[in-house]
Amino acid sequence: MKLAMFDTHRFDRDAFDLANRRYSHDLTFFEPRLRRETAPLASGFPAVCPFVNDRLDKDTLAILHAQGVRLIALRSAGFNHVDLAECSRLGLAVVRVPEYSPYAVAEHAVALILTLNRKTHRAYARVREGNFSLDGLVGFDLHGKIVGVIGTGRIGAALLRIMRGFGCRLLAHDVLPDPGLVDELGVQYVALPEVFRQSDIISLHVPLTPGTHHLINAAALAQMKPGVLLINTGRGALIDTPALVAALKQHQIGGAGLDVYEEEEAVFFQDLSEQVLQDDVLARLLTFPNTVVTSHQGFLTREALANIAETTLANVRAFERGEPLVNLVPGAIATG
Repeated sequence: MKLAMFDTHRFDRDAFDLANRRYSHDLTFFEPRLRRETAPLASGFPAVCPFVNDRLDKDTLAILHAQGVRLIALRSAGFNHVDLAECSRLGLAVVRVPEYSPYAVAEHAVALILTLNRKTHRAYARVREGNFSLDGLVGFDLHGKIVGVIGTGRIGAALLRIMRGFGCRLLAHDVLPDPGLVDELGVQYVALPEVFRQSDIISLHVPLTPGTHHLINAAALAQMKPGVLLINTGRGALIDTPALVAALKQHQIGGAGLDVYEEEEAVFFQDLSEQVLQDDVLARLLTFPNTVVTSHQGFLTREALANIAETTLANVRAFERGEPLVNLVPGAIATG
């Protein structure tokens, strides 16, 4: 099946070319992101494969549909960038990769925790400049600290297991608590305000929905323990970024580790090193010594990339053969 892949990079092409040896789809890689202006590139393709920062709004979908696109094969778990109601109206099927490697994202969250706590990013820069002073690099033992995980799906559960290995006490919040985690790890499920009040480290692992948009806002930040480390490897809009900036300025929280950002679409996955950063909020975030920002790389392991490619191509084959779409996006229609 002919598949137009948008917002692709070398790591995408390598992983998909390798996985495609089993499927023999006709893959065409496009560097531009999929949106209204670039949708005409999909002319003649029955299927498109967007990534997390592509914009599949009503206008984009109308162009895709008019050109004969019948399948949108997301190579991500999240689908908040897709107008699902419009897809249903147009008869477009939408599939996704519901899971690829929970360990990849959970381990990146731990990397952010350790970097913030032990200040390895600052130490690395110092030593390279010949500064071997230890002043300002004091961290704390993770052992015995309280870690609050919001969202205990596969990624949240993987993080809880890792932090249990550090000897942390585990709090969690989820609309559907997992009794297995209580039995296995001694996780204590509590109300959201209790996670905010008690935790030394808070990590976000919930999908972006209308109910979780700006889950972390000024009111939530005000409830948090002074010195708390806030980690977000989920979706940027889970955090009200201006409120986070204010909390950092007021020393209300101890630090932030962010692999996602609310307005990342215009910045992430691009080399802007020769340009002036136009996003004033992000530029302000980057000035804080107790903030670490990475460019949505939590998924970026060989294992995760291989799983993403394999699942995506299997989804396309199932659609092509008229087989059940096991990875249909919730709320989408199975059509073709």
